[in-house]
Amino acid sequence: MLAFAISLASAFSWGVSDFLGGLTSRRLPVLAVLAVSQPAGLVLIAVMIVVFGADPISAERFALAALAGAASLGGLWAFYAAMAMGTVSVVAPIASLGVVVPVAVGLARGDSPAAIQLIGLAPAIAGVVILSYEEHPEHAGVARRAVVLAILAGLGFGIFFTALDIASPDRPGWAILAVRVGGVTVVAIALLITRPRLAAVSGSVAVLLVIGFFDVLANALFAVASTKGVLPVVAVGGSMYPAFTIALAHGVLGERLARIQWAGVVLALLGVALIAAGS
Repeated sequence: MLAFAISLASAFSWGVSDFLGGLTSRRLPVLAVLAVSQPAGLVLIAVMIVVFGADPISAERFALAALAGAASLGGLWAFYAAMAMGTVSVVAPIASLGVVVPVAVGLARGDSPAAIQLIGLAPAIAGVVILSYEEHPEHAGVARRAVVLAILAGLGFGIFFTALDIASPDRPGWAILAVRVGGVTVVAIALLITRPRLAAVSGSVAVLLVIGFFDVLANALFAVASTKGVLPVVAVGGSMYPAFTIALAHGVLGERLARIQWAGVVLALLGVALIAAGS
């Protein structure tokens, strides 16, 4: 029960971070949002390692975790961009289907999927199809782009979880630090290439720091939860983060979905829960 409670706390933290990141990306370039939130998270996890300690990892695992961070950064970019142009309550559950990636990797490595995972694929796919529907033709192009970006975000998140699971020891502080190093490195390269103007960021530093804080807190809580309980239970709790993002979009932004869209949300989240339960 404790592990599930901690994993739900991680889902809440991810939900808050994702909502704030997507909301801020509506008035700031996505790269500007990441340019502050990612380094802030790096500093925070370094402090956490000093305070709580961490198990050492090999150079190979550190590099793998850094690659996971790069994939996560790509997923966040696509996710924030999708929420900036589309409906948050539609984008979030589609992106959460990144849980399919670990299942696919397991199949490639010779694992047999659990029956519950195969069952979960049906509502997950049906949910995405329903959420991809746009009843207003004049908005169809933007809606399709948001859905494609959400799918790409899910792919990045799925690669992140798969690689981090392989790279993490029992106390995964160094692995989480490596994730941030990978993300910050990608952001730095993007900044050097594009050289965007970041003057507008000065008025939003506080919220960007909060985004970085909740993102790192979510990673740390999920890692702790995985050491306290069995993965299927923890995975289900952690996979519920879109529910918190949707709740914030409903309460703060006043988003309203049609009944068929709510059906898509429920089906997608049900599919995510079933797939995660078989992990």
